[in-house]
Amino acid sequence: MPDDDDLTVTTMAGAIGSDGGKDYGRVSAASRMTESRRDAMPHVFILLLNWNGWRDTIECLESVFRLNYPSFSVIVCDNASTDGSLERIENWANGEIAASCTSPELPHLVVPPVPKPIPFIRLSTADSTALDSTPAVPLVLIQTGSNLGFAGGNNVGIRFALGHVDCAYVWLLNNDTVIESDALSALVATAEADPKLGICGSVLRSYASPREILTVGGRRYSRWSGRTRPITDLTTPTISTLPGAPDYVEGASMLISRSCLEQTGFLDESYFLYFEELDYVFRARPAFHFGYASNSVVYHKEGASIGSAMVRAKRSVLSDFYLARNRLIFTGRYYPRYVPSVLAAVGVSALQRIMIGRPRNAVAILHGARAPASPK
Repeated sequence: MPDDDDLTVTTMAGAIGSDGGKDYGRVSAASRMTESRRDAMPHVFILLLNWNGWRDTIECLESVFRLNYPSFSVIVCDNASTDGSLERIENWANGEIAASCTSPELPHLVVPPVPKPIPFIRLSTADSTALDSTPAVPLVLIQTGSNLGFAGGNNVGIRFALGHVDCAYVWLLNNDTVIESDALSALVATAEADPKLGICGSVLRSYASPREILTVGGRRYSRWSGRTRPITDLTTPTISTLPGAPDYVEGASMLISRSCLEQTGFLDESYFLYFEELDYVFRARPAFHFGYASNSVVYHKEGASIGSAMVRAKRSVLSDFYLARNRLIFTGRYYPRYVPSVLAAVGVSALQRIMIGRPRNAVAILHGARAPASPK
């Protein structure tokens, strides 16, 4: 068990709101009925990873706590933010600060605020051997202790979730998203209909322009260039066993079953950023197939934390480095005969950055290409 100094617990009673907020205080007949329904549904741990992005995170949390799915817990893993993120998230949970929505078409997913306070627990260690002793609260905040990257930070939360026997699914959800209230219900319904569906994605729409489809469930992958491209056709097959389905599930919204996690293992931390979800699907697919729920809608800001914009001219140096590096890592593992063509494509990317006046990005791409192609 963690020492008392390692654990901070807040368990304050929330009020019932007209918008369906939960009552963590007295037990009424209505709440007993809710508990009965909750017990009958698979429990989902919703996992958000935060790194210096508390404004995005509390906005996402406002939409998460509006979900109509009755059985879920939320984990926020913080990768050693330097902007006081966990304290700000605590302030939000206590009702001391409010989230805001900058999308003109999506405020209804964020405001008015859900009833506060929301009971939470804060762990300064991720000691999975002590998890069974933690209180049953709707929000868990975990300080990972360092910047572990996408895979490493999420793995801390996945270990926490799997330490609870009631965990049926883990939903990896980007913190720079807001979601429709039925997004999780649709995911679980799709997954429950097919026990071999180990990974399930959502339809991703643009946060800034909600009518714009970013990608449907997942993306296409080119083994020749190592690049991926979005899918915008809403008639795309929803399951990987059908021709024309996505090549993998987009990591911004990825529901993974417990059985898939237990058989496939954790996300590969050697990538640090990018290609983790593609690698995970490739590792899982001998035993599981994957797909997406066509009526699960998530609105994504895209790369708010590290500048991984879809427009190449706006990508950060860090983003370009890891994209180049991991294109080659993934290719070396799964398509080694295509490494020369992917290496040529990475060189073209560097030239493109020079042509648009971003020489530092070009250098980062070349450094990424020089990184080992198959780290352990």
